[in-house]
Formats: sequence, structure tokens, C-alpha cells
Amino acid sequence: MTSEVEQHATPISIPWFGARRIARGLAAEVQSLRAQLVRFTELGHQLVAEIKDARLERDIARRHLEELGALSFLELDLRKHKLEHEIAELLTRLEQEKRRALVDLDLARQQLKVARQGLVDTDDLALLQEVGIYHYRHPLTDVVSYERELKKIEGRIKEMVKKDGSAVLSASHWTVNGSASEGRTMIRDFSKLMLRAFNAEADDLVHGLKPHKLENALDRLAKISQTIERLGKTMSIRISDAYFKLRVQELELTADYLHKEEEEKEAERVERARLKEERKVQQEIERERARLEKERQHYENALETLRANGDEEAAARVSEQLAEAEQAVKEVDYRAENLRAGYVYVISNIGSFGERMIKVGMTRRLDPMDRIRELSDASVPFNFDIHALFFSKDAIGIETEMHHRLADLRVNTVNHRREFFRASPVEVRDVLCELAGELLQFHEIPEAIEYRQCMHFSRESA
Repeated sequence: MTSEVEQHATPISIPWFGARRIARGLAAEVQSLRAQLVRFTELGHQLVAEIKDARLERDIARRHLEELGALSFLELDLRKHKLEHEIAELLTRLEQEKRRALVDLDLARQQLKVARQGLVDTDDLALLQEVGIYHYRHPLTDVVSYERELKKIEGRIKEMVKKDGSAVLSASHWTVNGSASEGRTMIRDFSKLMLRAFNAEADDLVHGLKPHKLENALDRLAKISQTIERLGKTMSIRISDAYFKLRVQELELTADYLHKEEEEKEAERVERARLKEERKVQQEIERERARLEKERQHYENALETLRANGDEEAAARVSEQLAEAEQAVKEVDYRAENLRAGYVYVISNIGSFGERMIKVGMTRRLDPMDRIRELSDASVPFNFDIHALFFSKDAIGIETEMHHRLADLRVNTVNHRREFFRASPVEVRDVLCELAGELLQFHEIPEAIEYRQCMHFSRESA
């Protein structure tokens, strides 16, 4: 029959983070404590059963006394006192055993609590829930600076782990079989073993470190140091404070380095995306300029031919077309020279993001619909709908001011390249009107044709 303690016992999982011997030792201690808990509980149940049996025997004895009416009153009284004395002794003994069991149970629980506190929680889900904005411990300018500092730390670590490098401290007077030399040898060997275990764990933490898990890594390193000090207590073996602080600094610099590296990679990705967009704009401008130049040359040749033939009426019409072509060339040249000119757009995608979600951006493309079609690629289930699209000589300025005024509604407050805001098209229209004046066209309700068709088919199927 399963005891109550066993029913409520919680399995203990020992994290496999390198210090296998230490972990196995902790596991053995915990299992031993659990076995003691089960043993004490069984003893308590046994004592309760004995009490019940004693009371049952007492009841039987009373019935026997009643049946033994033939005995003399003195004999019956003596037998009664004897039985009561035996029962009282048994109850006293059981009560003493129960108190001792309860004391041992409380001690076992305390030891189990201490053992559990010595374990490090490595649940990734719990760690992810605690992730916040990363703050640099040693703010440097770039990745190269962190690499230099880490090289210095590695050099200091190598110096301290050498013989007499003060990485690990131990007792100075120790004898084995009366020999001080053998005692020093034992201390030295055990110190090397402890230092190797500590370094193995520290290296493992450095190699698997993620910036937002730095606090957890520092906690693990501290507990490893405490465990080594506890295991080496007999010979006063422990990791020196200076060496421990050096490994802590290594972890902090590594976390800073990894975060700075990711920041620089993100900046490179942003720059590559910007250059890619600029190349597309430049190629589009070059193609449009070449087309317009060819068209203008065509009109000039036609105009020269018509004038040579004396057809002034047709020459006048071609002359107007030539002027329009020249004006188009000037506009393209203006777009190429003025980097702030472009189209500001407000778009939404209710099928993908819901009704209160809009994107505000700008593009320098000659045909802004090319950019809208790119955003409506296979990465979203439905196409974007356009609420506003207008040209401005300072599109960058208008876009920046729009983002500033809608900052409180921004969805991604960390990466500002994600230009999505929790707002309705009407709210955005009001801001746009303040910045750009009266809008010629603004569509408040998105078409969302594919999305609405899908919803219609879903209702029919239901």
C-alpha cells in the first residue's frame, strides 16, 4: 500500500550542467532523505496500528473480566491494574516514538529544502519569461573592443591556474601517515581536481551563454563555487575570491560581446536592406531615364522631319509631346538628386493582423506600388490594402514625424524598423492631414477582397 508521503512526493530532477559528480552526490542525498521520510511515515503507521491493537486487547480483557465472575474481587482488581499498567507503558512508548519520528521528519524536510536550494533551475521556459531589456555590464564601443578585453581576461585566467597562481586556496598544514610531504601532495592533487571541476563548469557556462541568461549563469557559477568549498571543507579547499571574480567578469564580458555582436549584425542587416532598396531605386530611375531619353530622341527626330516637310500643325503637337518628355526627364533627375523625396503610404492587412493594425512607411520608388506588392508577398496570407498614398518632397520627414506622433501605439517598441501601429485608419488620417495638408484620396474601409471571400466561404461551409 502506497504511503501518504509517497503519494505526495515530488520527483527531483538534477540538471546535467557538467558537474556530474556533484549532481550525483546531491541526488543521492535527496534520495536518502526521501527514504528516511518513507521509513518514518511507515513507523508512524505501525505505531498507530499497535495502539489500536492495544486498545482492542484492553477491550477483550475487560470482556474477559466480566466473564471471569468466578474470580475473587481481589484477583480481578490485581489483573485489571496489571493490564492498565501494561497499556500505559505501551502508550507512553508509542508517544515517545511518535515524537522522535516527527522530529526526524522535520529534520529530513529541512535537509531536503537545503538540497533543493543547492540545485539550479535551468528551465528554458522560466528563463524566457524573465527576459527583459539587456543592460551592458562593461559598455564598450564595438565587438573588437570586447574581443581585446576577453583576450586579456583569458591571459589572466591562464596565469592564475598555474602552480601557485592563487586560483584555489587550501590548508597549509596537512599530514598523511605522519608525513607533511604526503600531506602537501594530497592537498595539491585535491586542489587541482576541484579547480578542474570549477573550470569545466565555468567554461561550459561561457560557451553556452546567451546574453539574457547571464543572471542565471552567474547564479550557477556561485553555487558551483559554494559546492566546491563545502566538499573541500576538511582540507579548507576553496576557489579564491579573486579567481571567482575573474570568471564572473569573463561571463559578463562574454554576454556583452554576444549582445553587441548581435546589435552590429542587426545594423548590418538594416544597412544591407537600405542599400538593396537604394539599388532598386537607382536601377528604376536609370531605366526610366533611359526610356524617357529614348522617347525624347524619338520626338526630336519626328519634330525635325515634320518641320522639314513643312507640316507645322503636326510639328506643334510633337513639340508639346517633346516638352512633356523633357519635363518627365527633369522630374526623374530631381528624384535622383533629392533623396528625401518619395511616397508616404498607409496600409493595412485585416486578414493577417486584424482591424486595428496599420503600417506607415515611405518609399523612393518611382512606382510605389512595387513596394506595396513586395510587402504583400508570401510571408503574409493576404495582400495589403492602401488607405493613403501620396508624393512629398520631404517624405522622410513626414514619415519620421508620423512615427513620432504614433509612438505610444507602436507594436514593436524595440525594433523600430517594424513600422506597425495599433491604430485605426481614421486616427492616422487625422495625423496625416495635420502634417501634409488636405489629402486628395483616403480610403477608410479596406477592400480586403481575398479575406472577405474566405470569410464568406467559411460561413457558407458552417
